[in-house]
Amino acid sequence: MLHPIPPAAVFFDMDGLLIDSEPTWFQAEKDMLAGYGYTLGPEHYPHVLGKPIEVSTAYLLELTGHPVTAEQFADGIETAMVERLRDGVPMMPGAKNLLVELEAAGIPLALVSASSRRIVEACLPLIGRDHFRVTVSGDDVEHSKPNPDPYLLAAQHLAVDPAHCVVLEDSPTGAAAGHAAGCRVIAVPHAAEVPARERVTVVDSLQRVDLAFLRRLFDER
Repeated sequence: MLHPIPPAAVFFDMDGLLIDSEPTWFQAEKDMLAGYGYTLGPEHYPHVLGKPIEVSTAYLLELTGHPVTAEQFADGIETAMVERLRDGVPMMPGAKNLLVELEAAGIPLALVSASSRRIVEACLPLIGRDHFRVTVSGDDVEHSKPNPDPYLLAAQHLAVDPAHCVVLEDSPTGAAAGHAAGCRVIAVPHAAEVPARERVTVVDSLQRVDLAFLRRLFDER
């Protein structure tokens, strides 16, 4: 493996971290459930935020009494999302500047999402495909977040040690995955709390994060 000055690579979550797509996901899920006569309220948001589609689908089907199969339900939500993504979603504050700064510094970047490859491909034109040397979707691993597999796969593709890498996430599920992979984690929570702990730093915006900030995470080695 390569052992450059940390961070050897930076791994970005997508939904809710780089793009403000979580409200769009939730609206698609609300509309889907409304079709089955169920009103999805804000109290359900933490149960679907940042979850792999199979996890959120299982939760939502349980609420509605399983009117369709999990495959039909997930496909319906993803189809609705792709249609909404065509209208665009905004980047999160500070996201574009951070991508540009790290890319200019030669830091390898990877996009690591629990969303399907179909959703990732729909979002990449909005974010900028060329920023990333590697993209990992939920379809690329057997065990998605909160398991470490997506981040371990990204590190493998880039030939870097996860212990020398930084993960940026917005959800407890994603932060747990990055932590389990052995990476430093920066959490930018906005709908569910992510507690700070060893190797997990919590900030209120990506605007607070730059390359100097990332390097300071490794000062106490």
